[in-house]
Amino acid sequence: MATALVIENDPTDDVRRLGEWLTEAGLDLWVVRAHAGDEIPADLEGYSALVVLGGAMAPYPLPDGSPAAPWLPALEGLLRKAVRHRVPTLGICLGAQLLATSHAGEVVRSPSGPEVGPCVVGKRDAADTDPLFRYVPLIPDVFQWHADEITELPRGATLLAASTRYPHQAFRLGDRAWGLQFHIECDTAMIADWAADSRLLAELGYDPDLVVAACHDVMVDVEEVWQPFAARFAALALGELEDATPRRSLPLLGQ
Repeated sequence: MATALVIENDPTDDVRRLGEWLTEAGLDLWVVRAHAGDEIPADLEGYSALVVLGGAMAPYPLPDGSPAAPWLPALEGLLRKAVRHRVPTLGICLGAQLLATSHAGEVVRSPSGPEVGPCVVGKRDAADTDPLFRYVPLIPDVFQWHADEITELPRGATLLAASTRYPHQAFRLGDRAWGLQFHIECDTAMIADWAADSRLLAELGYDPDLVVAACHDVMVDVEEVWQPFAARFAALALGELEDATPRRSLPLLGQ
């Protein structure tokens, strides 16, 4: 059976429902808990896919120039190898931001302020020919929980979804790597854990209980859209999905 490598950057953001959807679709999962000291693999030998999850840390360096987490440089290197070798890759929130920064995109603390709770995003025209996004509804439900923003996509990336305040909500890099600024993996318990001690909610002045309840109310709608999306990603990793995207040359940024 094919195996997906899952990188967990934060103990509060595990693969959760996304993991269930991927295993139901036929993938085994090998989880590397980088936050707990697990080493980031040097390459993707033996893996059919890569999934990089979210986390509270920033994808850009701290003021002193050091990485926000010690494993992030190695993880960026792994993301470059995944794109170069056309390993199906999915980055979620921080994972999407690292997919961008590892290929000369830009991520900053957003001047628009945090984006938190249930939201919708809008598909772009390019999504109509994307193997994963083509069947996603025009305005799908998602969960947001971030304060950083992808302000510049990597050269050659294809924008797949946007919103008014955060124009880079989803993108594809090459023909087999996707970044989602939003979350699809959450269940209500995960959202409740985030809300229990959230500086972002405090900054916005949101009531944590109301945010959790609002997320719970759209949980079924999120699953309806993103479970089939995850199944299509698994099918691509398993070699069962026809590659419908044209290959595009990308800048070489090292191994």
